[in-house]
This record gives sequence, structure tokens and C-alpha cells, in this order.
Amino acid sequence: MPESILIVDDEKHTREGLAAALEDDYDVYQARDAEEAFRLLDGEPFDVVLTDLRMAGKSGLKVIDHALQLPHRPVCIMMTAYGNVQTAVEAMKHGAFDFLTKPLNLEKLEIIIKRAIQSRKLESENQQLHQRLDRKFSFEGIVGNSAALNHVLDQVRQVAPSRATVMLYGDTGTGKELVAQMVHQNSDRARGPFVPVHCAAIPANLLESELFGHEKGAYTGAAERRIGRFEAADGGTLFLDEIGEIDAPTQVKLLRFLETRSFERLGSLKSIQVDVRLVCATNRDLKELVDKGEFREDLYYRLNVVPIRLPALRERPDDIPLLLDHFMRQFAEENNTPAVQLSPEALRVLQHYGWPGNIRELRNFCENTVVMKRGGVVTEYDLDARFFEPGKPSGGGSASSTGRSEPILANPLSKEENEKRLLRNALIEARGNRTRAAELMGISRRTLHRKLAQWPELDVPG
Repeated sequence: MPESILIVDDEKHTREGLAAALEDDYDVYQARDAEEAFRLLDGEPFDVVLTDLRMAGKSGLKVIDHALQLPHRPVCIMMTAYGNVQTAVEAMKHGAFDFLTKPLNLEKLEIIIKRAIQSRKLESENQQLHQRLDRKFSFEGIVGNSAALNHVLDQVRQVAPSRATVMLYGDTGTGKELVAQMVHQNSDRARGPFVPVHCAAIPANLLESELFGHEKGAYTGAAERRIGRFEAADGGTLFLDEIGEIDAPTQVKLLRFLETRSFERLGSLKSIQVDVRLVCATNRDLKELVDKGEFREDLYYRLNVVPIRLPALRERPDDIPLLLDHFMRQFAEENNTPAVQLSPEALRVLQHYGWPGNIRELRNFCENTVVMKRGGVVTEYDLDARFFEPGKPSGGGSASSTGRSEPILANPLSKEENEKRLLRNALIEARGNRTRAAELMGISRRTLHRKLAQWPELDVPG
């Protein structure tokens, strides 16, 4: 469908001449004055408004003002026979995209219209992106209803509108970057940049330059000036993941930034002021690093203004079924495959598994299951042996003297179910080799054949 253009001009021959020149490529409408333009704009959305400045009655500036108050905002281009700098400035103040003087150069006009339409598309895409981000990182978009998760969300709600530095603690895979984005997206910086930096992934000798930038010739190989992440995040949020891995020189420079809100690029003495909010994250105990002399104590207290601890998945077992269902549905939709269902027994096993990789591990499990299973029901016999390994921390476990959780199954399997599970695991471990599976179980091959005849669904192809 072609883009629509409204031409507003009280000179009939100008209006009709422009319409004739543009109607092959666009859906063109005409208005002889501002009042007629108002009626057309209120009745139908337009992509571009091309309006004369001086007309009988209200001026073209009024047309622009009216058009830009509409929900579907068109791009406005001003044209006039009285072109001067003051007129152009006035038009731009009212929100005009560009300014043309009469007599019009049609070739130039067509170029400006194409630029205007492209600009409008980019603005629309940007708005849609921000709307998707708002939904994705809203509190309503978080999956889970456990007390541990709700406590974290309550803390995020409180801290997000502030300017305070946030420190996120949690095991690998607990969603620290997601929470950092929630802090950003629910603050008054949401329309500014969110710049993540994974400190552990950047060599120590390059991290300072990566964060603060450098001037040309600052060191061997610095062939040109480079803007650092702090400058890139100006007006937004800088997320420093694995903050415990930064070296001593970078710690000093980061401390100075927190004290002065300014820094210098490598190779420069010029101080640069930026408006950046810091959100940091680590899976290490920073206080322990301070005690060992590996992390500056003054920097620790500067960063640890609002500490938020993210619970491991084993600490929120009630959320596991919700997360499994969410990711199974998501990956089924992404891969255009039928939904996969988990049997009650499989769900019980997964809920009591320790998930050492946390949500990242659960997410990968769901994607693998959806892709490989392609619909149907997943039973406990379809699960990998790792889900049955003893000694894994479990959400349903009790704390031992070492402070770790020990697995406790709330609903122990029957003797037959346990035997089935062991047989299935042995066959998986032996990759379908029945002789090897029998050895692993400590039974004869004949006994194993008899059990497989009884439970043929357990067999694993060699």
C-alpha cells in the first residue's frame, strides 16, 4: 500500500501540479486551506503533510501544530515563496521535518519526501521497540510467584526510580542481566541506552580502554580515538557484570568516577562528565575479596549502595513448573513445533532437581526438549541420567551442617518405579548396549532381557 500525502495550498495550480507529479508513487490528497486540512487529518491518517506557509485564513504553521497533535503523527514539510532563515527556524520550531522555497524543485522535493518517510518509519520502529522492551522488562512479564522472587521484585520496584547504584549478587544463570534491564526499563532513564559490559570476558589490559575510551596514539595499536562504554551509556544505565574480576588500576579509575562523575580517556588529560547510572553484578563474595586484599574496600562501599541477592532456582522450587511451561511454549512457538507436555512424574523429578545452572540450564533443557521431542509427552524415562544423580542441591532439600541442601523426594517412587528408572539410566549410560547395562545394574543379561520384555518402553536403541 503506497504512503499517503496531504498537500495543503490555497493556490490551485500549485496544489494540482504537485498532486500530478506525486500521484504515481503516493496516495495523494489535497486541501485548499487549513480548515479543510484539519478535517482531512482528523478523518484519515497521513504519512506526510506538505503545506504552504502563507494561506488565506490560518497559516501552514497551524496545520503543522494540528497534525503533530494527532495519535498518528505525519511528517510535515513546509513550503513557501517567502523563504528566509527566520521562516525556516520558525517552521522547525513547530516540528517541521524540512523546509522548501517556491518555485519547487521537484527532484529535490521527491528526495526530501523519501527521507521524511524513512525517518517516520524509523521513529515508528523505535516506538514499537520501546513498547516491546517495556512489556518484556515489566514486572508483569516475570515468570514465577515464589516468595523469594517477589522479594527481589519488591526491591527492584523501590530502587528503579532512584539514582542509586545497585549491586546484584547471585549464582551464574540466575538472571542478573535481566534484573539489571528491569531496573533500567522501570526508571526515568528507560529511553536512554542500556550498555552491558561483561568484565570477565575482556582482557585486563583492555578493560580500562573499553570502559573509558582512548585517544589516538594512547598506546601501541591505538590507531584512532575510541569512545568508551561510559560515554556510550550517557543518559542511561551501564551494567558491569562480573565486577569482581576488574583489576586494580581499573578499580581506581572506577572509584574516581563514582566520586566525581567524570573520567579521562586513556592518553588524555581532559575530564569528561557523563550522566550514567551504574548497576553491577557478581557471583562472588565481594566482602571476602576485600578481606583478601583483591578488591578495594572504598570501592566496595561505593558500589554496594543497594545490594540485591537473586535466589538460585533451587531456592524457588514452586516456580520451576511455571518456568518449564513458559519456556516450552516459547520454544514451541519459535520453532513452529507442537507443544511438549511433561508427565506428572517427569515434572516431579525436574522440580526436585538442583538446577546448578539455574534458569539458563532450565531454559536450555526446554529448548532441547522441544526441538528433539517435537510434541507429545515427556515421561521420567525420557529424562537424562543427570536429573537422577544423588547429591545435587534441591529446592525441597534440608540444610546440612555444611549449609548445603541435600535432596529429599517429597513423594518417593515405588519399588517398581525405582527399578524402571535405574534400568532406563543404565541403558542410557551404556548407550543401548544390553550387556554393559546388565553389568552396571549388577544383574545377568537374561534378567535384563526379561525386564525389557516386561517394560519394552524402556529400551534404548544402540
